Amino acid sequence: MAAEGTPAWLRRRGSAATLTVHVQPGARRTEVGGTYGEALKIRLAAPPVDGKANAALIEFVADRLDVLQSAVRLVAGRSSRRKTLALDAIPPDAEQRLLG
Repeated sequence: MAAEGTPAWLRRRGSAATLTVHVQPGARRTEVGGTYGEALKIRLAAPPVDGKANAALIEFVADRLDVLQSAVRLVAGRSSRRKTLALDAIPPDAEQRLLG
């Protein structure tokens, strides 16, 4: 369960966090699409083949948070729409950066 005031899709642990996302690959453009249950919905322009969508997801999240791509790892859901990302370093305003 998320702390009060923190969305369920973002779980902080010090300077690290986990991010639960619902991915929609093959979209017209890559963007945040709001929330989907207890996950952040992310539309990806990349197709869901050969790991292209997973790579695009990591690149997109790292860019939004202004962290290195190596600080974002896919830890669950490699072939699923629902994925969990581990974030090694997360800025204090991560929620706003992801939604904005």
